[in-house]
Amino acid sequence: MTRASTSARPPGRPRSGVNAVVFAATLSTIDELGYARATVDRIAAAAGVAKTTIYRRWPSKGELIVDCLLDAFGPIPLEGAGRAELMSSAVHWIAAKIGEPGVGDAFAGVFSDAVSDPALREVLSTRLQDRYRLALQDALGEPEHRVLFFIDVVVGTLLHRMGMTGEPMVDADVAALVEMVMPHFADGAGPT
Repeated sequence: MTRASTSARPPGRPRSGVNAVVFAATLSTIDELGYARATVDRIAAAAGVAKTTIYRRWPSKGELIVDCLLDAFGPIPLEGAGRAELMSSAVHWIAAKIGEPGVGDAFAGVFSDAVSDPALREVLSTRLQDRYRLALQDALGEPEHRVLFFIDVVVGTLLHRMGMTGEPMVDADVAALVEMVMPHFADGAGPT
């Protein structure tokens, strides 16, 4: 009689693939249903995982969305020879990311939730915003308050457009936004 071979891997989906599957399901569910209707139950169903699988990794929908956005955004590509080119590339990058299916809606939704949820605001600040703020501070040699203001102006404008029109900014408007903010930020002018 032969013994059945046993697998070293436990049953179920490999852990490394779960995040990718859940993140893809999160963005597609948000794109299809909108942020408010994209519940953890619906995201889990779309991902083909148990709701408990999601809650073991992310204690709340907000924390799931923050990690999903970090995955969708990836590192900020700081490209260019000077300050203006670096900042312009950052604006074009975030505008393109916000225009991806589900991303802008997820971004706006989690920010809206954070208005009345101090714990989620802390998660947004420390896990999402700080990552990009620190990269910009290092690249530009700017103090924290100036980089935060740059982020506020750019991201606020992009999300406002999404909220007002339901669509991301078109390329010509992104170029106009760059032209508007560069004189204030690119040469280090403005309040300190």
